[in-house]
Amino acid sequence: MTNVRIPIPPVRLGDDIVALAGEYAEGVRTPVEPRDAATVLLLRPGSGSGPEVYLLRRQLTMGFAAGMAVFPGGGVDVRDAELPDACWAGPSAAEWARRLGVDESRARALVAAAVRETFEECGVLLAGTSAEAVVDDVSGSEWEADRVALESHSLSLTELLTRRGLVLRTDLLGPWAAWTTPVFEPKRFATWFFVARLPEGQVTRDVSSESSSVHWLGAAEAVDQVEAGELAMMPPTYLNCLEVASIGSEDDVLAAAAERELTMFTPAVTEVDGGHALSMMPLHASLVAGRGRS
Repeated sequence: MTNVRIPIPPVRLGDDIVALAGEYAEGVRTPVEPRDAATVLLLRPGSGSGPEVYLLRRQLTMGFAAGMAVFPGGGVDVRDAELPDACWAGPSAAEWARRLGVDESRARALVAAAVRETFEECGVLLAGTSAEAVVDDVSGSEWEADRVALESHSLSLTELLTRRGLVLRTDLLGPWAAWTTPVFEPKRFATWFFVARLPEGQVTRDVSSESSSVHWLGAAEAVDQVEAGELAMMPPTYLNCLEVASIGSEDDVLAAAAERELTMFTPAVTEVDGGHALSMMPLHASLVAGRGRS
């Protein structure tokens, strides 16, 4: 049993939070500017009907989402936006800008950050020697040295790809969702969620300094564990697992992502059953209601 409080949607809000949110709505308080971030739902076939997702349990000492199970990801590095076209294969930055709902520079940074953070946090690299190839083994000591250098910011993604003669395979990513932390939170992120298949020949590794444990877990099983109080997740993580579990196979999830254009969603205070809760997107609200909670 986890010792971390689990905010299972619909997240009910106390009167103090409702009052605080009202002060932001009235302009009495100014929200913290959110930091851009990217995170990846890394998928592989599961033993059941749906895919497994790769989850990291964040250290209890972390300043954000401590003790929570999260997908690989993190904040955008200023150098992510500098990735040149020579290191880019797949849909263009302009195409990604359209699908992510941002400008080209921001899209380039988000896609690069998604790939960089996935390599930093689980040792999986969505890159190859050409637009048709993917590196098949990045677990050796030299690769690990590069991963550590990326994590410490002594090496940029552009430098890594250029030195190794690789291109970032943007076609291996699919846009999935975009969430901003509620306005009343003291630490805020504008996070774009991507989906990607674990490349053939690559393996995930427990390498992240920010996690206390890592594991593959069926998306449906993860939802069950959260609801049973055995696993802690932030609401967006739980809802994305719930959505993935509802779609079907790994191929079905990737096919759904291929058709998506994202609009940023910021949970707000809404009235429910005489009280208040954080709002959800209609699809997620429907899925939650289908679990017997509303």
